[in-house]
Parts: sequence; C-alpha cells; structure tokens
Amino acid sequence: MSFVTDRKRVMGLGSAGSGTEHHWHQTVLSAALVVLVPLFVITFGSIFGAPYEEVVAYYSRPWPALIAVLTLTVGWVHFAKGVQVLIEDYVGGFARKALIVATTCISYAAALASVYALARLAL
Repeated sequence: MSFVTDRKRVMGLGSAGSGTEHHWHQTVLSAALVVLVPLFVITFGSIFGAPYEEVVAYYSRPWPALIAVLTLTVGWVHFAKGVQVLIEDYVGGFARKALIVATTCISYAAALASVYALARLAL
C-alpha cells in the first residue's frame, strides 16, 4: 500500500512534501564535506602544535582561513539538517517542534561562533 498520491509521485515529493529537497541538500553538503574535510585536515594538521604567533600568521593568509570557515560552516549546517531528520523520525508532538527549533538555533549559533573565532584569529 502506497501513501504517495499520483501527483506527489510525479512531483517527487513523497508523502512528507519535502523529502526530495532535503535529501538533495544533504547530498550536496556531503559532497562539499568530502572535499573540504581533507583540505581542512591538511591545513590544520600542518600548523597543529605551533606557537600562537605562527598560528595567527598562518590563518592570516586567505586560503587556510577560507578552508577553515567553509568546512566549519558547511559542517554545522549539515549537522543541523541531519539532527532535524533524526528528530522528525523519532520525536512527536510539541517536543518535535521545540527540539527542531533548539537544535537549529544551537547549530547556527555554533557556526556563527566558529566564523567569528576564525575572523578574530585571521584579522
């Protein structure tokens, strides 16, 4: 028995109405992280354990700072969307809405704090 109407099947939205769009966003974010995480590990690993002055000088250059900002931002957005799916699948009622709002706010606040910290370090 299918819960998908003919119209929804043609549109590709399924019974929830937004599954395809959400899956596409997660796929794009995952593909971006496949490229960004190794770059971040290389750039961060090369300066790991160095004195503070060297780290500041290193992240004052545009490429290491850009890679770090992109990796952290994309990572936090990917986390927010993944946790939202987890909550939608396993929590119901008012708690679902409250948890989605809370985790989204926390995720975006962490992304903003990451960008702010790197901007302070780089500038």
